[in-house]
Amino acid sequence: MNSYNSIGALFIDYRNFYNLSQSDFADAINVDLRTVQRWEKNLTLIKSEKEENIVLATLMPYQLIHNLNAVVPIPTFYNFKTRKYSLSKQTNDLPKLSWFIDQIEITSSNLRTIEFDYDFKYIEQFIDSQKRDNNYVNAELIKEAIRILPELNFVHTGKSGYYTGHCIVLPINEKTYNRLKTKEITNKDIRAKDLVDFKTLERPIFYRYDITGDCNDTIFYVMAHFFRFFRDLENKNYLMCGYTERDDNYQVNLQIGLKFIWEDKALQKELNLEAPPRFFEGNFNNFLAQL
Repeated sequence: MNSYNSIGALFIDYRNFYNLSQSDFADAINVDLRTVQRWEKNLTLIKSEKEENIVLATLMPYQLIHNLNAVVPIPTFYNFKTRKYSLSKQTNDLPKLSWFIDQIEITSSNLRTIEFDYDFKYIEQFIDSQKRDNNYVNAELIKEAIRILPELNFVHTGKSGYYTGHCIVLPINEKTYNRLKTKEITNKDIRAKDLVDFKTLERPIFYRYDITGDCNDTIFYVMAHFFRFFRDLENKNYLMCGYTERDDNYQVNLQIGLKFIWEDKALQKELNLEAPPRFFEGNFNNFLAQL
């Protein structure tokens, strides 16, 4: 993570990371070129009503923009690859699993089930920008997942009410699971008709579609809520599976009881990824037995 003390330095690094000119950046956030130039020289601040537009266009966390867009900025760390911010260097790394075990009962009033009409614009833009193979967000699929499994389809918002992270989990049928596992289909092929009421199945299958947070605190609340669901689930004969292109939680996934079924090194090379895309499955029974 880099430490930022001004909004101008952040915007310059953002443009360099994505290879954008000042004009490109101005067009993306719908302002004139001179406005961007003034921001980058820290001559003027961003109007408060413009902050959300910048968040939506850049997917940088609202709190990061808000911290730096002030007469007296709050120094903030940020990583463009993971899209996580932090207020101190000591809290940059992913926390150890004991963090969740020891504090799993801590809840957040800022967690709520996804309100599709309000939240979808954030979720769609974030996922579409993160996935670099043939993945995309299917609106009807997300709607059905919310209806069937509201407990695991939720968002987290910051103190200001802005989106800070989400969890999307699909209760899928056996046929869809097998087709995903054998690489016959990918995320882009899953449809609302592939979802089922998990409570009626002898072996429920949950597909981790996407989980994210803008900082470690957000990730804690999201994952603690996620783990509490499986801790309290009566039917322990469940299967959790999913697909990931990221490597920052590889060891964590292994420690919580998931195993990797396949990895695609050819796709890694094609998409210029740091780690090979992987399909994983397992359950959290042994991990949660430590509680």
